[in-house]
Amino acid sequence: MRLFAAVLPPAGAVAELGAAVDRLRALPGSDGLRWTGREGWHFTLAFLGEVDERLLPELTARLARAARRTAPFTLRIHGGGHFGHRALWAGAAGGLAELRLLAERADAAARRAGVRMAEHRRYQAHLTIARGRTEEVSLTPFVSGLSGFEGASWPVSRFALVRSDPPEPGAAGARPRYETVAEWHLGAEETEGPG
Repeated sequence: MRLFAAVLPPAGAVAELGAAVDRLRALPGSDGLRWTGREGWHFTLAFLGEVDERLLPELTARLARAARRTAPFTLRIHGGGHFGHRALWAGAAGGLAELRLLAERADAAARRAGVRMAEHRRYQAHLTIARGRTEEVSLTPFVSGLSGFEGASWPVSRFALVRSDPPEPGAAGARPRYETVAEWHLGAEETEGPG
């Protein structure tokens, strides 16, 4: 199964960003982007890729330990940027040091559980909102449209292990489907299942 660890923003934060994204979608050239669905918006902590189900018990135990060792913090969606021509994203502000620490702990937990992961990269907090269909699409006006965006702060008190299923082949406008496999409260002793 294809997995990643992530912080999932609350409904209020998603609604705020959604209103800003609706304005971006009205800009010229927006049809050259594939917009991600609000239900899938998240801040990836660690992308695990394909994970053998036999590793899940060890992986979830280590992720639970990472959650217990990390105190809750605040975050807000802030501004935006892009990765080349391929991804338009919203950024984060607030507890970035704590978010990076949680990302490092999630990455280390996965590696220690035996998950074969890509080469470790410096963590960049981002929430992908669109992907370019071609390299001819300039993301500059969309980044400018996000430059002044300031969402309200919210408490990050948990993170999730999420399964990503690819979109239905051949279905126009199909998006990946996400399912929470497990989630953990930060600084807490107990773990929870889906939901």
